[in-house]
Amino acid sequence: MLPIDPSADPGRRAWIPCPRCEDHAECATCAAGRNCPDHWRYLLSNQGPVVHLQCPSCTHMWSWDSGFGAHHRTAG
Repeated sequence: MLPIDPSADPGRRAWIPCPRCEDHAECATCAAGRNCPDHWRYLLSNQGPVVHLQCPSCTHMWSWDSGFGAHHRTAG
């Protein structure tokens, strides 16, 4: 198990499901699409629309493309 990243700040959170532990799966708050006080992820950094996350439950680290930003716009 990895340690929590030293740059992790509980004040910078994201509510993205963890692909490893899926600890949110049985949570009514998460299922309702609300910001759960228990199942948040550390938002470590971002590069444009790609966010870098770490799960405080299982310490898994991953990147996720939010789909938000200029590179997703189509010319027209």
